[in-house]
This record gives sequence, structure tokens and C-alpha cells, in this order.
Amino acid sequence: MNKKLTCIVCPRGCEIEVGIDGGEIRNITGAVCDRGRNYAAAEITNPMRSVSSSVRLIGGVLPLASVRLTSPVPKAKMAEVMDEIKKISVGAPVSIGQVVVKNILGLESDLIITKNIGKIS
Repeated sequence: MNKKLTCIVCPRGCEIEVGIDGGEIRNITGAVCDRGRNYAAAEITNPMRSVSSSVRLIGGVLPLASVRLTSPVPKAKMAEVMDEIKKISVGAPVSIGQVVVKNILGLESDLIITKNIGKIS
């Protein structure tokens, strides 16, 4: 079986084809560089995704605070991560880099604030 991917590592956007046999990668063609080959292999064996979202902010000058994960998580866990993020409320003020959830769902990635937001005075 062959799987076709478009590489997203750089602007070139190589059209990559991955040959898979018995669940194992047999060949990767179409990638101009090693980064593309690595991307394709990872996308087939263990696709990872970055997460950016927002959480409710209590007592802040804004109603929401932007957040992101410090490292990508498995694509298969995305829905669970988002369900967890939807439950979160934080009190103002918040600051960039502030950890909201350490090691979310045991995935070795922290949920952090990405914007300084003050408290309503």
C-alpha cells in the first residue's frame, strides 16, 4: 500500500509517497531532503500535533487567555487533550509561560499561557 503526503516542514511542499508493507515503511520517495523523509516516516508511524487553544479567565480584562502545549502530542490524543482544556478556568492575572497544567494527561507536555493579561481593578 502507498500513502501520499504533502510535506509541511518547509515552503517547498514536496509530494511524498510512502510505501507501506505489513505495517512497516518500505520506501519513501518524493522528499527532496532528510527533513521531509523524517516528517513522512513520523506521520506514518506516530503522527504528532501541536495544540494552541484558550481557557476561561476569571477576573481578567479579557474573558479568555491563550494557551499552548510545550511539545507536540500524539494525534490520537488530540480530542482528549482538547476535552481537558475545555474544563479549565484560571484566575487573572496571568503571564506568558505560566504553567496551567503540568504534564497534561501524562503526555510529557505542559499547558502554558501565551499572553500577559491583567486583572480587572
